[in-house]
Amino acid sequence: MEKSYLHNPVLAREVISFLNPAPGQIIVDATIGGAGHSEQILQRIIPGGMLIGIDRDEETLRLASERLKPFEGSFKLINKNFKHLKETLKDIGVEKVNGIIFDLGISSIQMEAWQRGFSIKNDGPLDMRMDRNQALTAKDLVNRLSEIELSDIIREFGEERFHRRIAKRIVEERKKKEINTTAELTEVILKSLPYRRNKYKIHPATRAFQALRIRVNDELGSISHALEESPDVLEKTARICVISFHSLEDRIVKNRFKEFKAKGIFKVLTKKPLTADENEMITNPRSRSAKLRVGERL
Repeated sequence: MEKSYLHNPVLAREVISFLNPAPGQIIVDATIGGAGHSEQILQRIIPGGMLIGIDRDEETLRLASERLKPFEGSFKLINKNFKHLKETLKDIGVEKVNGIIFDLGISSIQMEAWQRGFSIKNDGPLDMRMDRNQALTAKDLVNRLSEIELSDIIREFGEERFHRRIAKRIVEERKKKEINTTAELTEVILKSLPYRRNKYKIHPATRAFQALRIRVNDELGSISHALEESPDVLEKTARICVISFHSLEDRIVKNRFKEFKAKGIFKVLTKKPLTADENEMITNPRSRSAKLRVGERL
């Protein structure tokens, strides 16, 4: 078993409770990742049900397929960006589904692979692509964008207080030598900050790394577009569960749900986002920042 499979899906009990999957239903896992949620959904929709798993990462899909082998014939895995949700379902002849889950952000599988360049802890190439077939990488952004463009990205997508300092230092350092690895970028960021590392609750480079990753993968644009299309593919009373991991994602989900409610096509089932209980936070550290919002199609 892959190490990544040892990670439990975040807020799984709550997701299953809200989705309430039943035999014969069609459920979409729009960000299948390690297939933890999908595995539990499949246990409940067979016989006769179908799980549609979407992910832009081919390697992730391969691992998900291995995990879901016991359910062969009851799932379809599709290598696409979930922002093309409606088109993806149309291509396989599905018009309406009984539930959708989005587990946003980076998966444990991607984070633990040093060669993917997502992690601050493990040195690797400055990549950060969820879809390795796309051209744009974090290395391109770091070495090609202007100081103002870098500053704006780090401020907007990382909500980093010292975005100007970091952008200025990046530009200074890349004049001497191209910045090629996560370790090199981390060192540049640390040099640009006014405090010592022990002053920070999280690693000082976390917000800048998050910003670059979001920009490389157009994560906020993708979730906004996918949510916009979601009501069109949901059966009446079908539910959508969205797990976000930072305020930028959560804000988009909150506002989309509010729009749908105002139009009279949605009922929001979570007045405030649900979070993990203390026990889950201890056993599954990834859940600490997770927020779950749920809506129901009217």
